[in-house]
Amino acid sequence: MKFRHIATGALLGGLFCASVSADESACATLAGAGNPGTPQAFQVRDGEPVDLISGAKTVHGKLLVFGENGMFRVYWQAEDSAEKYVLASAGDNAVRLVSTPPQGNPAAHGEPGTTLGPLRVLSCPKL
Repeated sequence: MKFRHIATGALLGGLFCASVSADESACATLAGAGNPGTPQAFQVRDGEPVDLISGAKTVHGKLLVFGENGMFRVYWQAEDSAEKYVLASAGDNAVRLVSTPPQGNPAAHGEPGTTLGPLRVLSCPKL
């Protein structure tokens, strides 16, 4: 197994393995674009269409993936916005969206390509 696969597994595993306080509630869901009524899984790859769904409001966006030394950082960017939000692990199937400039180089060839189910968002940007 190559180092970058191990590093990618560690990064993505962190999205699922960290513990989250039971009293924290999600303000939105990140899900594959398509049917906001039924949140869909999505693949972690640059340009993947992913929506931020909060109640009846859906904000269309896409993933941006940057890599450096075999590690990947995943960002979400709303349509028609320059702001980029890193997906910071916040527990089982949960993330926080943190506004930050991308680090690393754009990922190529659909890397890492891992499939994720819909993710609960515990900190929502005002869009």
